Formats: sequence, structure tokens, C-alpha cells
Amino acid sequence: MITGEHQAVMLAQAVDALNITGERANGVYVDGTFGRGGHSRRILELLGSGGRLIALDRDADAIRAGESINDQRFKLIHGWFGELGALLTGAGAGAGAGVAKVDGILLDLGVSSPQLDDAARGFSFRFDAPLDMRMDISRGMSAAQWLAVAEESEIREVIKHHGEERFAKQIAAAIVAARAVGPVGTTRQLAALVAHAVPAREPRQDPATRTFQALRIHLNRELEELSLVLPQCVDALNPGGRLAVISFHSLEDRIVKRHLREAAAGAYVPARLPLRASEMLLPAMRLVGKAQRPGADEIARNPRARSAILRVAERTEHPMNSIAS
Repeated sequence: MITGEHQAVMLAQAVDALNITGERANGVYVDGTFGRGGHSRRILELLGSGGRLIALDRDADAIRAGESINDQRFKLIHGWFGELGALLTGAGAGAGAGVAKVDGILLDLGVSSPQLDDAARGFSFRFDAPLDMRMDISRGMSAAQWLAVAEESEIREVIKHHGEERFAKQIAAAIVAARAVGPVGTTRQLAALVAHAVPAREPRQDPATRTFQALRIHLNRELEELSLVLPQCVDALNPGGRLAVISFHSLEDRIVKRHLREAAAGAYVPARLPLRASEMLLPAMRLVGKAQRPGADEIARNPRARSAILRVAERTEHPMNSIAS
């Protein structure tokens, strides 16, 4: 049962960052994380009659929700954004010589409110439900299935690195001890195990929060998918095209920040290496402004927006990872 309504985070800031104005209103844009379509609907409002929007989502529920959008300029694809290049080429996105080219890409990372608020999905310990946590239930193991077979050391490392949990060792040991008696199959069961294993509590945070985050990130390959999609975004953008990325925790933002800075810095060249100016590897991206956060009004309306951070970069004319001519 879905108990909440999804509110697109940083809606105006993220879509405005794509700079859909003038002739660019007839370009091709990508919403890499459709969710319930808040960003997509706003993009469609700004597009001209010749514009086009391609949206992706790995969640079948999101794909069903998108069927309500009746617009010839809009195409929704069920797929993982780590496959962005192939999906855009298959959709005929401004293809030239078989290479898809677009004018703007928006990525709103992490889990959506409908996924959190649907008890059956098993993302939240607020409900007692089967422990699933998959964004795409057509692929991979559920959280319960993974916890039943993973080595204690693997569980510990996932919780430590993806949850930044200092009590990962104790939590992993508690899970392995519990599964020796019977399956760890529900959200409340796992939350109770974690609560008993964690010797100290953080203010205003349930002790299971970091463990649930860690399992969700691991099962959905969220960091791997992000690392895969970012270079594909740079490659797919036309000169002047914008990439806007909304992150929700430090692990995501670190990857985004590092990638955009490296793309905007060009290639490292040793100081004494004899190269002509024409041989220098020039930057493929230009950073646009500083990182942005939601305003106080938005956080008051939607507390889940409080950790969001938006970073924006623009494609230059220089080839990616190649010597400028």
C-alpha cells in the first residue's frame, strides 16, 4: 500500500539548470530517473513542438505511472541508466553515425518516496514487510535472499562501506547468528536485529537506518551504476548541453563531484612533458555554478529533500579523452 505522494526534489532548480530556452527548447533531453515524473512533466512544459524527452527508470511501477503522460514528444524506457548509451541509441536520440546525442540530462539519484512508502517493496523499516529492496524486481536477489547466502565478511563490508556504519562487525555477526536459527525475511526482523547489535544510538536516527541504506545501495548497484553512467552522459551531450545530478548522500556526491571535476580539468600532464598547446587534452566539461541545496521552504514541505545536493556541468566542444586538434 502506497501511503505517500512523491514530490520531485529541487524541481525548479534542477530543470532550470538544463537551460531549456530559445532554440534549445527543440532539443533532445533525458530524464534518467523518471520516478513519478515530476521532473519530466516540467521539462515537457518547457519543450518546444520540435523537442523530445526520453525518460528511463528501472522500476516497473514507475513505468506504469508514466503511461498517463500522453505526449508525442515523450518516450519512457524500462532500463538501468548504467546502460544509457545503448538505450539512447536504441531510442534514436539524435543519432548520427550510430552515436546518440542529446542536449541535456537530469539524474535524480537514490530511492523515491513511492518506493519508500510502499510497504511491499521492503525498503523501509517503518512497515513490517518482506525484505526485498530491489528497484527492479525483475533482476537480482532480494535483500532476504542475499542475507541468507552472503558470507559474514561480505555483509560486514557492505554495511561498513555503503552505510558508513561503525558497528558493521556487530551487525553482520548478529545477522549470521540469527539466520542459523531461521531466515531473516522481514524489514522489522532486520531492524530489530540491528537495534540489539548497535551499542550506541545517534540522535534523531533509527539504528537500522545505515544498514538499510547499505543493503539497498549494494543490491541495486547504485554506486556502480552511477560510475558507469557519468562518462556516458559526457559522451552523449552535444556541445553546450547540460548535465544536472541530484545526490542524497555523501557516497553518491563524492562520485559525482570527482567525475565532474576531472572532466572539467582536462587530462593531467607532467609539468616538464614537452607538448604543444594544440596537443593538450582539453576539458570535456565546464562546471556551472556552485553546488546547490534545497531552500528552507522546500525542506519544510518535503523533509526528504534536506540532504539533496545539485551539481551542474556543461559540455564543451572538446573531445572526451582525446587529443585536441
